[in-house]
Amino acid sequence: MNEQNKLLLFTGSYASAAESGVQVFEFDGAAGGTLKLLDSVQGLTNPTFVNVDTAEKRLYAIGEKPNGEGGKEGEVVTFAIDPKDGKLSELKRIPSMPASGNRQTTTCHINRDLNDEYVVVCSYHGGSVGLIKLNEEKAADQLVDVAVHSGHGQHPERQDRPHPHSAIFSPDGQYVFVSDLGLDLIRAYRINRETNKLEVHGDTVLHPGAGPRHFTFHPDGKSAYVINEVDSTITSFTYDSAAGTLHTVDTVPTLPDDFNEENTCAEIAISKDGKYLYASNRGADNIAVYAVDNASAKLTHLEYVSTRGGHPRHFALTPDGAYLIVANRDANNLVVFSIEAASGRLEFTGNTAEVSKPVCVKPVIVPV
Repeated sequence: MNEQNKLLLFTGSYASAAESGVQVFEFDGAAGGTLKLLDSVQGLTNPTFVNVDTAEKRLYAIGEKPNGEGGKEGEVVTFAIDPKDGKLSELKRIPSMPASGNRQTTTCHINRDLNDEYVVVCSYHGGSVGLIKLNEEKAADQLVDVAVHSGHGQHPERQDRPHPHSAIFSPDGQYVFVSDLGLDLIRAYRINRETNKLEVHGDTVLHPGAGPRHFTFHPDGKSAYVINEVDSTITSFTYDSAAGTLHTVDTVPTLPDDFNEENTCAEIAISKDGKYLYASNRGADNIAVYAVDNASAKLTHLEYVSTRGGHPRHFALTPDGAYLIVANRDANNLVVFSIEAASGRLEFTGNTAEVSKPVCVKPVIVPV
């Protein structure tokens, strides 16, 4: 890596305000994937997901707070990143997704648009999606719109109401795709930048009982994939970028046929070269690895790899594509695997780091 750059790993966790909910590690790939803790931040309750803007050196973390009426609501905290020592400095904290009465509108995901004008948050419990404007300092500044989902899915407990779980921007930034676990659909929005509004572009309907959670585009922008939490499957799509539409191709299981215990899926990611796809199983506690057919978007299963800890809620690939880092929530650790470029297979490096209830890992290259 260029000596003028650092590979920093930012994590979000389940935590009380008195605990360290956000951590910063330095990742050393040349040393085999070691992790060195540089900073940790208190004062946030359940900062379970983060987003990093490397160009502006900003970290956006979700959090939650009481609304004063017996309910809970979300907040977004913006930090400045000092790339030299990895330290975080809080710039601004704003409420997001306000809740009235005993409602709960806490958020579970945050993402930033490609123009660095907005962040989008998803409220799993509130059944809504929030659009937040950034200010000139690139700090989250004001909630400008809320899109409310309605309806229910097939599962009587998991899908009794809407549950938006993630918001992913298309490669060209024209659309944002929101996976709603409760409604078995992926809803595409466009941001009207003149009115600061989320405008519905269209829905892609999943099979009943799927429970779509997290979503990713192939590096070539011609296909996309969603991991379905409720029934432990992955659905692949071809993507028409001109129309902003998804077309269902296939659905495959994330579990072997003989696995009969409880399982829910969590994260999904594709290798830098687009040849391999990775998916995490919570219950089976493994990463399922697939080969990707770029022409058809179909998947072929290759292997299952133990995450060496319980409940792999999130994982991420390093920017160079050489490593995969897993956040095992119930094992309170981060586990580092190397990726064999020729086969896409994973191998445990022996490197781990202790983190209390980690939920999100974001490795990024930050210019020093």
